[in-house]
Amino acid sequence: MSDESDEQLHRLRRLCLSLPESWEKLSHGTPTFFAGKRVFAMFDNNHHNAGHVGVWLAAHLADQQMLVNTQPARYYRPPYVGYKGWIGIELSEADDDVLAFHLRQAWELIMRPPMKRSS
Repeated sequence: MSDESDEQLHRLRRLCLSLPESWEKLSHGTPTFFAGKRVFAMFDNNHHNAGHVGVWLAAHLADQQMLVNTQPARYYRPPYVGYKGWIGIELSEADDDVLAFHLRQAWELIMRPPMKRSS
């Protein structure tokens, strides 16, 4: 891991673990952050040489599309989970306030999933 990756992981870890009931473990070879028993964020350390030092986090598909289309230097569609609406955030392009905002939204989405409508 490069110095930049170490620094970004430390920052991500600090912000993720400040959320209630959050914890970390390695999953699929990368630091992964859980809210209760469900994943809300995963560190992306140049996964498959895609060039990102970022975080993948839970989001709504409409939010993902808007962010990726309007700010492609900061946001990207991550592999594997992107089809579910998750977003990737280039950590060097997001300050702590922006990152904390998105992490809180991801945490809330996982801890308080939307209620299903009855038909």
